[in-house]
Amino acid sequence: MSDYLKLFPPIEPYETNFISVDGHEIYFEQCGNPEGKPAVFLHGGPGGGGSTSVRRFFDPDIYRIIVFDQRGCGRSKPHACLEKNTTWDLVSDIELIRERLQIKQWLVFGGSWGSTLALAYAQSHPDAVSEMILRGIFMLRKKELDWFYQDGASNIFPDAWEKFIEPIEKSKRDDLISAYYEIFNGKDEEKKIEAAIAWSRWEGSTVNLSYNPEMVDSFSEPEFALAFALIENHYFINKGFLSHEQQLIDNINIIRNIPATIIQGRYDVCTPISTAWELHKNWPEAELIITPFSGHSAFEKEITHELILATNKFASIS
Repeated sequence: MSDYLKLFPPIEPYETNFISVDGHEIYFEQCGNPEGKPAVFLHGGPGGGGSTSVRRFFDPDIYRIIVFDQRGCGRSKPHACLEKNTTWDLVSDIELIRERLQIKQWLVFGGSWGSTLALAYAQSHPDAVSEMILRGIFMLRKKELDWFYQDGASNIFPDAWEKFIEPIEKSKRDDLISAYYEIFNGKDEEKKIEAAIAWSRWEGSTVNLSYNPEMVDSFSEPEFALAFALIENHYFINKGFLSHEQQLIDNINIIRNIPATIIQGRYDVCTPISTAWELHKNWPEAELIITPFSGHSAFEKEITHELILATNKFASIS
């Protein structure tokens, strides 16, 4: 395909604000058409923060675009805070923002960890969700975490993997998530920063089908890396705060009738296609689109194209 749809032009918010809850100041913004179709963007990580680029997946003439930074990351404060920071706190925050903005229903758009959070939110508040767009499906199960943080992706990116395991003593490498957790909860601040950068660089090195040095550098910025690594590790060590690891699959009936599009890169190393395939098998009503030459990033051209096709398709549904 030569004529890929591209991101909409850059736009600025017409509102930026914070919501105070549980000692957190949660940043949110609104862009696009104040009278348009509401859509909320759920960023990845957890701990990734929203970027200015994500506004551009939506036609600003049609959509009222809400982006927010989840607890402890991005523009939210306090930075890298793990207290009262669980999946269900974030679900409550999304609902609090919806109520604050007096939105009856909105399209929920989430990729990677954002897809996890989108499923958790929609299953908690199905009447608030008009449609769903999910990318790079991740359900925070042991087999998915083991693939990316223990043995799996390591065989595809052995050069990047060596740097990931470098901060961990050889005797502790049989459980890397726990070994990192020990560092992140220790008192050696210099070692904590070093480990956070190594953790974050690993994802930055694998997120694109082709190695992208600029992406790796952005993931290596110490302030970003600290929130990203500490929050991800906190969620992973606590198994996503789910009641059981099949929870999001088992509760599909709650959202079965919500129109949904799932977009998945064939060669996604971070969140392999098998998870998206399993979700679709349990939720055949949701459209599954596999991009044949893509990895994980929403900004790979095939995936961007399909995401914009999806937002354009749902734009006409009131």
